[in-house]
Amino acid sequence: QVQLVESGGGLVQPGGSLRLSCAASGSILSIYAVGWYRQAPRKQRELVAAVNRGGNINYADSVKGRFTISRDNAKNTVYLQMNSLKSEDTAVYYCNADLKREGSPYTYKYWGQGTQVTVSS
Repeated sequence: QVQLVESGGGLVQPGGSLRLSCAASGSILSIYAVGWYRQAPRKQRELVAAVNRGGNINYADSVKGRFTISRDNAKNTVYLQMNSLKSEDTAVYYCNADLKREGSPYTYKYWGQGTQVTVSS
């Protein structure tokens, strides 16, 4: 059984900061790409940032210069540091990981349960 558990969401004023964490646990053999997605009300889920095992990073244009994704492979954890938050960043944030489980040759995609980020004064 593999789980991704997000934490760190909450209510913050415009211009503020939050740090999201996503910890993977279970029978994990190796984690490849990890990323953060978000879904605002009445909108499709969109990629925010992603990093592969080699350290190559992609950001959505809307968050470049404000958000930073990082990973700690030893802890199977990925972080999203969000600075200069805007009201349009309000959404449920989900982490995602492509990983291999012990005892299986296949790569699976897992999602966390989501954490709410609300930017409002």
